[in-house]
Amino acid sequence: MAAGYMRILRTRHAMRLLAGTLLGRLPNATSSIMVLLFVRSEGGSYSLAGGLAAAYGVANAVGQPLLGRLVDLYGQLRVQLPAALGSALAMVAFAVVGTEVLPAAYAAVVLGGLATPPLEGGLRALWPSILRDESEVHTAYAMDAVAQEVMFTLGPLLVSLCVSLWSARVAVLLISLLGVLGAVSVLVSRPSREWRSAPREAHWLGALRSPGLLALLGAFLFVGVALGSIAVAGVSYADGHGGDVVYGWLMAGLGFGALVGGAAYGARQWAGAPERRLTVLLALLAAGYVPLLAMPGAVAMTGLAVLAGLSLAPAIACAFIVVDRHAPRGTVTEAFSWLVTTFTVGGSLGTAAAGPVVERGGAGWGFAVPGCAGAAAFLVLLATNGVLAATQRVPGGEVAVENDRNGAPEAGFSARHQA
Repeated sequence: MAAGYMRILRTRHAMRLLAGTLLGRLPNATSSIMVLLFVRSEGGSYSLAGGLAAAYGVANAVGQPLLGRLVDLYGQLRVQLPAALGSALAMVAFAVVGTEVLPAAYAAVVLGGLATPPLEGGLRALWPSILRDESEVHTAYAMDAVAQEVMFTLGPLLVSLCVSLWSARVAVLLISLLGVLGAVSVLVSRPSREWRSAPREAHWLGALRSPGLLALLGAFLFVGVALGSIAVAGVSYADGHGGDVVYGWLMAGLGFGALVGGAAYGARQWAGAPERRLTVLLALLAAGYVPLLAMPGAVAMTGLAVLAGLSLAPAIACAFIVVDRHAPRGTVTEAFSWLVTTFTVGGSLGTAAAGPVVERGGAGWGFAVPGCAGAAAFLVLLATNGVLAATQRVPGGEVAVENDRNGAPEAGFSARHQA
């Protein structure tokens, strides 16, 4: 199973790009817990902490596709390096100023979220320039999804460790510094410096003019809703079955399931159109949430959480392939950034929706929300299969509408193979 991953990691630049991107995304992955712990250490209320964290999240959702479009237009180094520095300086200002001057605190977190560099989309745009063939790119996408789960698991633990050893202020400063170091490591590398997007048609909609991409984003909005709502339902379940420790095990179970599923998915080559495969994966994702409605004891519930997480990383990895196939020429970073934004917005909507449901109907009704959201994601993709089929890439490098392999043609595998 590990042979395919090791072959990719032994490729020149691959390990540096993956590790640097994960480190560079650490501030974004830990933003909620960082803001929460820092505000509470300053004597602020949970409402204030939630408001500041939400402000960061909304700004981040807005900034990702905007910066992604700039990256496609001007290159990675010229856009992402100033963005990384600006975001880090804003969070340093937040740590220094604190919460006594609320307008300044809100301005700092909004700027920090807005300027977060789209490293995630940037990495996926770089994979075709350093890997030899399409199958390796697909494996890299799966490895990326697995590494993402590891980061979102270990990141909060690192913040908690910093807080326990030093303080919440030190945690904000240290995580911001690590984020800059990771971003710089990626952006000064040769693949990043030399990467150029394919020529693009000037259009105010950018990547969003692709019907296939819009269909995918519509489906993954509901996947985000499922993930946001299951976290709230998990809290409600844990309150009656052992408290925070049980909640930790449930979330760890979801993450572990995603790790196992993603590792297994990336270890083999898959035949057939990825659009059809993604539809099946979303059906499995929705089905995985249904057993949670039984709400057995904590040990069994943790096992069900592992089951529920199995299809998540494969679905995300497959979605990366579909984005690459449907993004209009010259918009690859923006398109990947829209997927990140859609996921973030969906998670916020899921959290907001599950709260009132849990308050009125308890954890059982709370777990019905991710199940319904997963089913909605599957139905959206199923209903738009015709759109996806009409705009997908066809053999020989041509596409049914206007798409082409994004990124530098001279560096990508498709250009070499066509030659």
